[in-house]
Order: sequence, then structure tokens, then C-alpha cells
Amino acid sequence: MIRVLLVDDEELVRSGLRMILQASADIEIVGEASNGAEAIEQVRRRRVDVVLMDIRMPTMDGLTATRQIAASPDPPKIIVLTTFELDEYVHTALENGAVGFLLKDTPPRDLAQAVRTVADGNAMLAPRVTRRLIAQFAAGRGGQAAAARKRLEALTEREREVVVAVAQGLSNAQIGRRLFMSEATVKAHLSRVLAKLGISNRVQAAILAHDAGLLDQRLERG
Repeated sequence: MIRVLLVDDEELVRSGLRMILQASADIEIVGEASNGAEAIEQVRRRRVDVVLMDIRMPTMDGLTATRQIAASPDPPKIIVLTTFELDEYVHTALENGAVGFLLKDTPPRDLAQAVRTVADGNAMLAPRVTRRLIAQFAAGRGGQAAAARKRLEALTEREREVVVAVAQGLSNAQIGRRLFMSEATVKAHLSRVLAKLGISNRVQAAILAHDAGLLDQRLERG
């Protein structure tokens, strides 16, 4: 059972999310919060697997809450919910440790699947904006290219291939099929990558790959 915490300052939004997710037999709503401070307290008190986090809330916004929750021991996975495709705050949320980004008009079936995806250790970004979001994020960090390439030198060639696949939006299963390895082996490679790079999730690894130009190099070779 995947234990989910709903965080949004609008009760109507929380009710809608609850109704959608409770229709799935493998998802349980274990709590609700109307701001970031309440979300942090709920995570401390309960065992939570996935947090659906609104960004703009009173008292404490979702960005601050995401950073504090992600920095806690064995944190839950955090999916950021936003109304806009390119919300100006989504970049910061991803940097702060969110592993998912979804629009509030995401179809019910896709919302439930997103919860399952992040609970399983994968990133989940809104499909129609994933590549554009990361690419625009990286474009604003042009001066980081040399630093990113230096950091990625710590990786083996195989680990770099995994990072490139992650940056292209592939799931662990898809990476396994491409690189002819089991899903468990993919997860092991990703764990080593995160440890070597000193980052907390695959989205940050994808951003580093874009910063370093790894995807451009792949296109040139292809």
C-alpha cells in the first residue's frame, strides 16, 4: 500500500485529489495539510511514502517544505503540483528535492500512476513539458557546464550511459531494456550515481547531464 499525504491550501483541491486516489486499491491517503508547516509536521508524525505538494500556500510555501522534508532522514517522495506548465517555482522545487512535477489538470489515471512511479523510485514529470522544463533549466545555467563535466568525471562509462537515459526521461525498466541490464541493476547504478555526485534524486542527475552537454554529445555521435 502506498501511503500518500495531500498538501494544498484549497480544501476543494484536496477533496478532488483524495477522491481520485482513493479509487485505487493500492493507494491510501494518510493525511492532509493546508500549508508547508503542517506538511512537515504530518511527515514527522506519520509514515508517508509520497507527498503531493502544492507550491503557493500561506504560512509556509511548498518550496520551503519540500527542502526541509527532502533533507530529513529517509524522506518520502515529493510530487509538486502546479497550475501552470512552466511555473517559475518548479525549477527551485526540483533543486530542493522534488522528484515529480505534475499539472493540476492531470487526468485521474495518470495521477495515480504518477504516485506509483515515484513510490517505485522513478521521477515523474508532466510528459508534455518534461524535456522542455529540464532543457530550459539547464539553458539558464550555461556557466555551469565546466563544473558539471568535472563532477561527472567521477562516473564510469556505464553510469554515464544511465545518467543520459535518465535525462531523456526513461524509466528504470526502459533504461534496462536499452542497456541490456535488469531493473535491479539499473537501480544499483543510480544509487551509486547519486552517492558519487552528492545529489538526492534522478531529476538533479538529469539537470547535471544537460549542464554538461551529455545529450548534445550523444546526438552528435548518433
